[in-house]
Parts: sequence; structure tokens; C-alpha cells
Amino acid sequence: MMRGMLRFVSRNIWFQLAVAVVIGMAVSYAIVPGSPGVPKHQSKEGILDLTQDSMGKNPQKLQGEWEFYWQELLSPEDIRNRMAAGEQVDRYINIPGSWLGYKLEEQELEGQGFATFRLAIQLNEQDRNERLALRLPTIFHAYKLWVNGELLAEVGEVGQDKHGMTPRLATKLVFFQPEGDTVELVMQVANFHHNRGGITKDIELGGSNVLTVKTHLKIASDMFITASLLVIGVYHLLLYILRRKDRAPLYFGLFTVMFGIRSLLNGELMLTQWLPRFPWELQFKIEYLILCLGGWIITMYFECIFPDVVSRWFRHGSRIVTGILCVVIVVTPAILYSRMLLLIGVIVVLHMVYLMVGLAAAAMRRMEGALIFLLVSVVALVTVINDFLYYNEWSRIGNTSPFGLLVFTIAQMMLLSSRFTRAATNEERIARELQEANTKLTEMNANLEQLVLERTHALSAAHEDLRMSYERLLHSEQGRKKLLAYITHDLRMPLSSMLGYVEAVMDRVKPERNEQYLMYIRDNTVRINRMIGELSFLSHLETGQVEYRMEPVPVVHFLRGFYEQYELVVRDAGLDFNLVIGNTENHGPGLPVVEMDTQRLDQALFNLVSNAMKFTSSGGVVRLALTVDKVQDTRCAIISVQDSGTGIPPEQLEQIFDRNYRVDRPGMDMGVEGSGLGLAICREIVQAHGGTVRAESDGKTGSIFYVSLPLYFSSRKVTE
Repeated sequence: MMRGMLRFVSRNIWFQLAVAVVIGMAVSYAIVPGSPGVPKHQSKEGILDLTQDSMGKNPQKLQGEWEFYWQELLSPEDIRNRMAAGEQVDRYINIPGSWLGYKLEEQELEGQGFATFRLAIQLNEQDRNERLALRLPTIFHAYKLWVNGELLAEVGEVGQDKHGMTPRLATKLVFFQPEGDTVELVMQVANFHHNRGGITKDIELGGSNVLTVKTHLKIASDMFITASLLVIGVYHLLLYILRRKDRAPLYFGLFTVMFGIRSLLNGELMLTQWLPRFPWELQFKIEYLILCLGGWIITMYFECIFPDVVSRWFRHGSRIVTGILCVVIVVTPAILYSRMLLLIGVIVVLHMVYLMVGLAAAAMRRMEGALIFLLVSVVALVTVINDFLYYNEWSRIGNTSPFGLLVFTIAQMMLLSSRFTRAATNEERIARELQEANTKLTEMNANLEQLVLERTHALSAAHEDLRMSYERLLHSEQGRKKLLAYITHDLRMPLSSMLGYVEAVMDRVKPERNEQYLMYIRDNTVRINRMIGELSFLSHLETGQVEYRMEPVPVVHFLRGFYEQYELVVRDAGLDFNLVIGNTENHGPGLPVVEMDTQRLDQALFNLVSNAMKFTSSGGVVRLALTVDKVQDTRCAIISVQDSGTGIPPEQLEQIFDRNYRVDRPGMDMGVEGSGLGLAICREIVQAHGGTVRAESDGKTGSIFYVSLPLYFSSRKVTE
């Protein structure tokens, strides 16, 4: 009895599988109509006779034999001149169809080249007085079209070699008024970038109103499919972002978004209509990459929905093959990877067939959604196979995969929605039970939690206050120690000197020099007072206790004010003081701007000017200049202070900004006053402004100090 029940269940499952496959095939055949068959009118030897039929309401596909001029780009006038000279046409080619494989002088043509096509259409009396239209598909890969000698359409740039042509894909609808009982079509086509070239799709001729409505309906259909795929894909990607445990929405969203983008690159080519200058090579790479990645992504999605159905070897093999194909597409031109379209199609179909076998196994295990998945997979498989046949010119049925993918996507969306609904219901039930269980605990611990929370907040606030107090104390202690060390080190020598002078006065060693000793004591007292102030200020700078009031200031205005303030001081010292702004003041509202504390930067620059005055003899020159240049990829205002003094030995340039460092060179006047702190203070101030300071000198003819400050860019763009 048990064995009989198992047989019944097995037969029932196989019956359901068979029904699913039959229904899927029926739906796919409804989406993919039968072959269009042989058209009513076909051209013979370049002439299409439509005198017995009207095109006003029944557009005609221009199929049949067209005149074919290989490796020639002829205009209508060139063809008329040949006919007038009695030259006979002896080559015809069936359109639609690529010239790839066309036999010419016992040799088959390749896909690269250029040619001219011509077709003469004989109209009936009714069509001669109507406004007609031509619906032009994508033609590989650049063309010009003349109608009755008038150039009506041009896509890309036609040329006789790869460098002379520009490929582009676009659909067009052109209108014209017949001038007689015959319409002459002349088309130049060139292809040097793809495996196939020529007119591979149907050109339609009919009434302008009928073809306009037909084109608009096709655009609306493509937009509906694209928008549906993109919206569904983005929705599932957002679902994955909100709940990352389940990767099924991620792969399904990626798959749907990718093929939504691909639908923009097929049919009416909406992408090129919106972005006419979109790169042709990038367009093809995107389309081929989506085809290659589609099989692998749907495999990963299938594994998430039905775990343990996809074998490990198939998963790894799919990843390796897909990766190799993607690399080839990315690094090679279209002329190479377009030849792999059939191989890509076979790999995609193998993915789908393998998944359908896995779906049959999942259905036999009674896994939820397997039958629906199998049914829509049959629909998608048939439409995808038809598309690959169509693009290889083995099928006359147009692009159908968007419809099949839309059916597949809607079914998968319903499946995922069911999974999410069930998961959400379970989570709500569990959450409700947990909430009820936790309510009692919450009530019991409410008072304790409130007390702990208050104490925790109080402790946190106290801890933060202690931490900030400790940091301030530590900062102050570091500054105090540094200042004490500076005073101990730097004031010992002048104090010792003063003590000696005082003892000399008290002991009346040389009474006649007492006045001179007192002057020394006074000068050293002034020097010590100034040194203490500089040491204190430098200590505050180094420990970060100096506050800066930064604001955007035009550097030119700042330097002019600085120059006017100290010009008399420098000139009273017997030196010439020059200011060189250069062309930086000719920028109008776009003067270079630096964010600075003008008082502190004024102090830093005066230290440099004062240093130049000390080491420059009377009659020398101090030069203040401004330039704008890049310093380590950053636009900077560079202020330079140049003197004509004794210079600095090159080996000491890296040490002059150290505290208390004095330039040491043979024969140098050691009576030059200074604490050795000015350059150290200057460096600290400039670094606080985000800049740098450096010096240059050959040790003989003066020195130059450069202060580089990064430019400040406000809402108004600073132009250089």
C-alpha cells in the first residue's frame, strides 16, 4: 500500500512538471509570435513595385534585392552619371542582411568595409500625393540616406577606413513628399568596428501618420518595460539594504536593473535618443557585459532561493567562464568580442537549461515556488534564444527578450514578496510574544533602570569634567615646564653677565667705567625682558595655547598694509624696502585669498623683515614679493622676504628655525643683537596657518625666506 502511494505521489509531481513546461511554452509562443513569413512585396534587381498596393495605411517592409556597390561610396548623382554612361548594375544583395559572407568574385566578404545600396520604389497614384515616411532601424554602423537625391538622414560618419568613420547606432523616422511615381533610395553604409556590417534589419515605408503612431507605440512599450524592470530592481536592492541576511533580493535586483539598462540599448535605443553623444564602444561593452553577467547572477539568485540544488562545480565553472568573458570584453575592441556573440548565447542558454533541470529537481522535492520558477524560466529561455538567433540573422522575429524578462521578473517579484510576507509574519508573531514576555520584566525593572540611568549620566558627566580638567592641567603643566626650561637655559648667561657688572660697580673696580657698566646692565635688563616675553609667547605657541582669529583676507591688501606700516622703519635703518606684487593684483574680484589671523601673520613677517635688517649692511635692499603657485598639488600664496646681506651657510639652513640657533660663520659680527627666537616664532605661526616656511641662500649674496600659505576658496571661486 505504501509503495502504491509513493507511485501516485511521484506521478502527480511529474504531471505537474509537464503541465508547467506546457504552460510555459504556450506563454512564450504567445509572446514570441510565429515567423512573419514571406512579405507580400519583394524587390527584384533593385526595383520594388508597389503600384498595386497602397502604403498609406499598410506600411511595407523594404525586403528583397537592392543594388550593391561594394567598396564604393556613391552619391545619387554618381549613380545617375553611371547609368547615363550606359553602365549596367550586376550586383544585388538581399536586404535585410549583412554583407558578411556575401560572395563576390568567388570570395566571401568580411564584416568590415563600406558599400552603397540603391532601391527604386514604384508608387501607385494614391501614394504619390501623400506624405510618406521611412522608419530606419539601427544599421551597422554608420550611414547616409538620400531620398530622391535629397540627404534626409545621417547617423555617425561614413568613411573608407577605420580612422575616417565614426560608428553610432540610432533609430530614425524621416519624412518626405514623393515628387513623382518613383522613389529612389540611396544609402551609404560603412563598418570597421563590428563583426557584421550592412542593413541587417527591416526598413519600413508607409504613410507618415501610421509610422509615427507605430514608432510612438514602440517607444512607449520600451519605456514601460524599462521603467518596470528598473523600478522592480531598485525596490529589491533597497530591500536587501534594509535586510542583509537574505541575498536573494540583491542578486534579483542586480539582474533586473542590469537588464533594465540593457533594454535602453536595444529596440528604439532610448539611451542614444536621450544622450546622442554617448560613446558607441561603451554602449556595446555594457550590452555584452550584461549578457555575460546575467547567467552568473541568476545562478547565484537561484542558489539563494533553492539551496543545495546548484552544484559546486557548476557554480565555480560559471564564475570562471563569466570572468574570462568579461575580461575579454573589457580589454578588446568590439571587432573582436562581437564575434563571440554566439558563444555568449550558448553559455547563457546552458545556464538557463541547467537551472531548469535544477528547478525540476526542486519541484520534485516540493520546494515552494519551484513550479512557478520553472514555468517563467521556460518563457524567458524561449525569448532569449530567439534574441540570439535574431542578432545572428537566423530569426526574423524582433527583440523579444525584454518581454520574457518582464514576465520572469514579475513572477520572481511575487515569489520574493511571498517569502518576505511569510518572514515578516513570523517575525511579528515572535516579536509580539517577546514583547508580552518582556513587559513584566520591564515593569519590574523600571525603577531600577531609571536609577541606574541617572547615576550613569551623573558619573559620565563627572568623568568628562575630570578628563577635560586633567587635559587642561596637563597642557598647562607642559607649558610651565617648557617655559621654566627656556628661562633657565636662555637667561643664565645674561644674568651672570649682569651680576658681574653689579659686583664690579660695588667693588669699585674701575669707577670711571661705572656709567658704562650701568648702561650694560640696563641694556641686558631690556634684552632679558624682551626675551622673557618671546619665550613665553613661543611656549604658548608650541603648547597650542594661542588663539587665532582666522578670516579670509586678500593677500595683496594684507601685504600692501604691511609694507606701508614698516616702510619707514626699514628705510630709517639705511636700507631700501621694495614691494613686488607682480600680476596677482590684476585679478579684480578674484584676488588670491588666504584664511589668516592678520595680527599673528604680521608678527611672523616682521620677524623675517627684522632678521633681514639685522644681517644687511646700510645701503642694502630688503625685497618683499608675492607669487601664486602650486606647492605639493595645492595652490598657495608664496610670500618671499629677500635681503642683500651676508647670507646663510647652506649647511645651516635646516637649523635656523630652531629655538636659540644663531648663524655661526667665520668673520661674522657676533655683536648682532637677537634672542634667536624670531624665526622659531615665525615657523610656529605659519604652521598654525597650515603653511610652511623655508630659506634659501648660497652663503655669499644674501638670503631669501619663503612663506607658503594655502589659498582659501570661498563660495565665490578664486581665479588665478
